[in-house]
Amino acid sequence: MSDTKKSYQQILKTTSLFGGVQFFSILISIVRTKLIALFIGPAGMGIIALLNSTLGIVSSISGFGIETSSVKSISENYINNDLKTVSKTVQIVKRLVFFTGIFGMLVTIAFSKVLSILTFGDSSQTYSYVLLSITILFKQLSGGQLAILQGLRSLRFLAEANFYGNLFGLIFSIPLYYFLKINAIVPTIFIASLSALIFSFYYVKKVKTERHKILKTDLIFEGKLIVKLGFMLTISSVLTLLSTYLIQIYIGKTGGLEQVGFYNAGFTLLNSYVGIVFTVMSTDYFPKLASINADNEKVRASVQQQAFISVLIITPVIVLFLAFSSLIIRLLYTSGFNPVIPMVSAGILGMLFRAVSWSMGFILIAKGDSAMFVKTAVGFNILSLIMNISGYYFYGLEGLGFSFCLYFLFHFTGLKIITKNRYNFYFGKDFYQIYLGCFILCIITYLLRFIEIQVLKYVLFSLMIVLSFSFSLYEINKKMNLREIFTSFVQRKRDKND
Repeated sequence: MSDTKKSYQQILKTTSLFGGVQFFSILISIVRTKLIALFIGPAGMGIIALLNSTLGIVSSISGFGIETSSVKSISENYINNDLKTVSKTVQIVKRLVFFTGIFGMLVTIAFSKVLSILTFGDSSQTYSYVLLSITILFKQLSGGQLAILQGLRSLRFLAEANFYGNLFGLIFSIPLYYFLKINAIVPTIFIASLSALIFSFYYVKKVKTERHKILKTDLIFEGKLIVKLGFMLTISSVLTLLSTYLIQIYIGKTGGLEQVGFYNAGFTLLNSYVGIVFTVMSTDYFPKLASINADNEKVRASVQQQAFISVLIITPVIVLFLAFSSLIIRLLYTSGFNPVIPMVSAGILGMLFRAVSWSMGFILIAKGDSAMFVKTAVGFNILSLIMNISGYYFYGLEGLGFSFCLYFLFHFTGLKIITKNRYNFYFGKDFYQIYLGCFILCIITYLLRFIEIQVLKYVLFSLMIVLSFSFSLYEINKKMNLREIFTSFVQRKRDKND
């Protein structure tokens, strides 16, 4: 079997492994969103969105990007699956996230009134921020544990930690939403973060690393390397969160909390439910890319393989979503959220551009190209903010969908130019041929939405669904022989049962 074929199979194997568990995590998230929609409505969802956005910004600033930069450090030091070589790095990461968590908690308490006034226009949520300050510590600690699992490529433990953390957070939240309605917001955010923390600690303990005495010099030296890259990542993360935060405030001032709720519902669909495809694939992709970052040829091959699989997986997802968007909105939320349908239908087309730009974007992080990473983060986030505010100002929620789509087209084009000039990265002709096919399938499906004859529209939708799945499976099969994988899987199951 060729190395290329093995690489494609590894990507698909990892995606199916982590994706299977993440599927149930999505179901949990759907139930939670449904509860919020039923019990506290769009306005309540707007409050949750604003609280979480603020806490996310504080957590990103105080966390110094250690969650991501530590994955790179652990991956590079994890040589030949030898835990001895990486144990010291793991211990340093644990100490760093504890310090940053305490720092973030104190910052939230100190600026709780300011955060409330900036976010809600008054001091009504001051005590909410004080009570939720502990979740900053929980988030930093659990994020550090999950980064350790990802860096060590303990993907099953990582997936299970995420799944059970979400599940138990939901179980304890249900009665609170039922009895307390809008007053359940703060307790449920706290419970969700605590549940994630408990399970992240539990699964990290399953990975047996050696304990070393960490000298102060080692902590400073290696910690400095992690924090240096992490700080650059923090700038990007904070800018993204700040951009979202400012858009939410703008929508809240001009359209009200209900419009913020619609905005959050729409982008939850795009980024959390549809975007979960990228989250799943990045779990193994980023550590792998970080471990080969010095070899441009290997980087080029890895990114192209990842982009290939990403595009072929996201295409049928986009087609399905466009065909059943109104049904999906009713299932996930309520009919009261129908105003977001035009927004998500236009926005989901951007996921096809995002699939490629996402694959390329990891090159900068894996190589530790801090200067360029910061420049792109600043430029792209300013562009995103301007486009989204303009989109909402001129065309409301649907305008946000189009701005989301166009932004990722610009993002894809910009990263293509940057990675070509700095790392001689490029996609082959065969990739663009497949990408064009996927693009045509998605555009045709989007245009079918405007057919007024319902029977004809859904017959054509069904045809596009069949075509998109057939096209994706055919192209994936050419790279890795799906029948061979399926036969091998069945044989292993038989041998195990025997």
